[in-house]
Amino acid sequence: MPLRPKPALGRPKDPEKRQAILQAAAELFPQKGFAGVSMLEIAERANVSKLTLYRHFADKEDLFSQAVIDCCEQQLPASSFQPAPDLGIEQALTAIGIGFLELAMDEKAITLHRMIVRQSGMDTGNAELYFKVGPARMLAEMRHFLEHAGRSGALYIPRPDLAAEHFFCLLKGLVYMRVLMGLCPPPDRKARETHVREVVAVFVAAYGPENRRGQ
Repeated sequence: MPLRPKPALGRPKDPEKRQAILQAAAELFPQKGFAGVSMLEIAERANVSKLTLYRHFADKEDLFSQAVIDCCEQQLPASSFQPAPDLGIEQALTAIGIGFLELAMDEKAITLHRMIVRQSGMDTGNAELYFKVGPARMLAEMRHFLEHAGRSGALYIPRPDLAAEHFFCLLKGLVYMRVLMGLCPPPDRKARETHVREVVAVFVAAYGPENRRGQ
């Protein structure tokens, strides 16, 4: 399940200031790394006091976690994984896939991923935190979506956890590695949509309800 913000204490929080802080964090963490950014620097970039910053976030780990969650929610909100009776399974998977690639190929997300990989050799703590609130959270949402698709008969999913991994790995393919390494720019929207439809066709062929008959 998605992580929930820590309970608030003291005066009511200003949502605009909270968003300004998250935006500043989303800009500074990828640029300088987790250890290279201070809470004071983030407060100054957001044009808020340090006291205001700590009213919204308990510490730097909390702010980093919420910044990653906010980035994910902007491109692929948790509602994307909710069953939609008016959408067929191919349409629902396509919508999730397009949102996922929008997130994965976002410039800030790529920069943050590079920073996490670069620093993980020295300290795995930040990498573990990033994985928990980013990829692991998204995998859990996808697993729940596939469990529902299995119960409804839209798909045959013996292992929803593995199927969720398969779906996202197919979406990334080798192009994500090339982009991450700076060997090519992110594909444009038309190319991403074509790729998503191809992945969905493969996924449905592998996990379609007709596969149940062979069990």
